Amino acid sequence: MNMREMHYDFKQKLNKIDSQKNRNLQVPEIDWKLNEAQEIFVKVIAQPRLRSQLGFEINQRTIDDIRTIVLNQTPANNNCIQTFNFGDDSFLAQIPEDYWFFVGGKVYATKDSCVNVRLSIRPVTHDDEHDVSVFDRSSFEWRIANIRFNKDGIKIFTDGTFDINLLCLNYIKKPVRIHNAQDFHNGQYEWPDGTLLSGTQACELPEPVHGEIVDLAVLLTSIDINSPDTQQKQNKVQLTN
Repeated sequence: MNMREMHYDFKQKLNKIDSQKNRNLQVPEIDWKLNEAQEIFVKVIAQPRLRSQLGFEINQRTIDDIRTIVLNQTPANNNCIQTFNFGDDSFLAQIPEDYWFFVGGKVYATKDSCVNVRLSIRPVTHDDEHDVSVFDRSSFEWRIANIRFNKDGIKIFTDGTFDINLLCLNYIKKPVRIHNAQDFHNGQYEWPDGTLLSGTQACELPEPVHGEIVDLAVLLTSIDINSPDTQQKQNKVQLTN
């Protein structure tokens, strides 16, 4: 769907066509709900907090649902992240601005005459003893480097015998903010963060999930306005999952 179609679909589903009993929502209000629904949709697939929920790459459908926002950095594409020495036998890489959820990745390391050797990366927690355990520490020979996310970026640990040159991430990026500003007054409006929106921005997720995002946005709106048919809308959302 393009954005006008998503708006039309939203209005029809919210009002059930025949009754038109709910007030007409303004374009910015509909855009807000569609973006809220898109965020929930991606989070449930990409990084569910509960193990009982779905998760990315659980099956082909979940892969297909958000494949358009999965980025794979490679040296060939010249989009990997340069690292710099952070001291304490570690290196630091800046997190991309559009980064949302970690999927995987590699680092390219150098030791003596071995240059740009690819190592797998392994996220570790703050209470791990990976820096003291010979079985868990980073190792050039075993082609493994431990990483940890913090406020500064992504910290990459070594055992002090090799350097990290590049970090190539596989990650799920933040989806673009969808909007239909061209159908509002003067064809533009200001988002709550102060960004001026104009024209339209279509949903970049695959076409088959656009209807599910609209259904979820309608459900969220129905909850907000205490619609009497909220349960029916919830049943529809659960049916499509």
